[in-house]
Amino acid sequence: MSQPNQLKLIPSVDKLLSSAAFRNTIEVYGHTRTSQSIREYLSSLRSQIRENDGHPIPAMEDIAVIITTSLDAIDTSSLRPVLNLTGTVLHTNLGRAALPSSALDAVIRTASGNTNLEFDLSEGKRGDRDDHVEKLLCELTGAEAVTVVNNNAAAVLICLNTFAFGKEVCISRGELVEIGGSFRIPEVMEKSGCSLRELGATNRTHLKDYANAVNEHTGLLMKVHTSNYEIRGFTQEVSYEALARLAKESDVPFLADLGSGTLVNLEHYGLEHEPTVQEVLKAGTDVVTFSGDKLLGGPQSGIIAGRKDLIEQVKNNPLKRALRVDKMTIAALSEVLKLYKHPESLTRELPTIRHLARRPEEIRSISETVLPAFTESAGDKATVSIIPSASQIGSGALPLDQLPSFSIQIKPISERDSALQQLARSFRDMPVPVVGRLQDGALLFDVRTLDECALLIDQLEHFAWP
Repeated sequence: MSQPNQLKLIPSVDKLLSSAAFRNTIEVYGHTRTSQSIREYLSSLRSQIRENDGHPIPAMEDIAVIITTSLDAIDTSSLRPVLNLTGTVLHTNLGRAALPSSALDAVIRTASGNTNLEFDLSEGKRGDRDDHVEKLLCELTGAEAVTVVNNNAAAVLICLNTFAFGKEVCISRGELVEIGGSFRIPEVMEKSGCSLRELGATNRTHLKDYANAVNEHTGLLMKVHTSNYEIRGFTQEVSYEALARLAKESDVPFLADLGSGTLVNLEHYGLEHEPTVQEVLKAGTDVVTFSGDKLLGGPQSGIIAGRKDLIEQVKNNPLKRALRVDKMTIAALSEVLKLYKHPESLTRELPTIRHLARRPEEIRSISETVLPAFTESAGDKATVSIIPSASQIGSGALPLDQLPSFSIQIKPISERDSALQQLARSFRDMPVPVVGRLQDGALLFDVRTLDECALLIDQLEHFAWP
């Protein structure tokens, strides 16, 4: 058939829209969107026919399937919940801290309508969004005042810009860290408008190094908690107490970036000691910054706590508006902070603390619960077993601390690396993706963070092994 005659056989947009094949598509996606998709598809089809005279013209029912499938794919959200069985509790790439149910409920309530986010109901005038969490944070940390921005990097940025714009910031060489995403302290200093004054050596810095560096150009003394790495051996660092005294004598503020930041003594849960916000403030530190979505177990946010006059300066910085958090973050953070007023229930109510505090025997029991489903599903395509493993906290917290755990180990019968990669991909293709880690020729699912055993077991019943 000649090309012009073949082009005439292509059904019109109106004919397709009026056909029964498109009835359901129009109900779901609307007349306007469906007709636009049809026009785009028919234009593409005409181009293909002009390039190839023999190109077939699909039936109307097939065109409907093509259009509907395309619209379904566009509307499928790329942001999906996953089961984090990597062994990293606070996995940055998987969204870090899981929120407690009380915080989720608060987010839904807050997001569904208007709130008094920046409105003082008693006075009937404009309020401050920090008011909803500041009292709680001051009570929990011992700070005089608190403000919140959208993450800890923003907290460091605005503090440097507020206290040391056009001035020098004194910091130990051993604390010039780089964290995820190539975020480097020196580069943040440059962007904030201040100058870096490096002190001491990578492994050893003394108080006299700070004292000798302070001059009329000094705007800030800064200490960064190197939570994402550790130097061992011949080392020396200056304490928070000593730096606080020097800062007071020199009449310059002292800022401590705690990074992960914790409000509880992790030793109570069998972990190594991590400086708490309370300890650092009690040592005399003027301002402390830390994350909301790491060891605190809340939503992504950066918390700035300390002296009232200094926090007021941060709040008055024009950058504060650009870095502020929304009403849903405030709602979630408030509910998480309330849980800390009842520390005895943290391991039950707060997912982050629950997962970090899980005892090996409980983790073993979880692995035994899901093992039969894995074994039955795998059949003769893989060997499945429970093995001891090691979890880690993640997000830079206590990087050398290994938490004893248990994992489901899956070894495909085929020893080819491609078979193992395909298996991992198949689990990631589940309705609720299951993400583990590859180690020693096997796929490991560390169950320390597994709360949804029933969901995993149900998915395994329908899992197609590659």
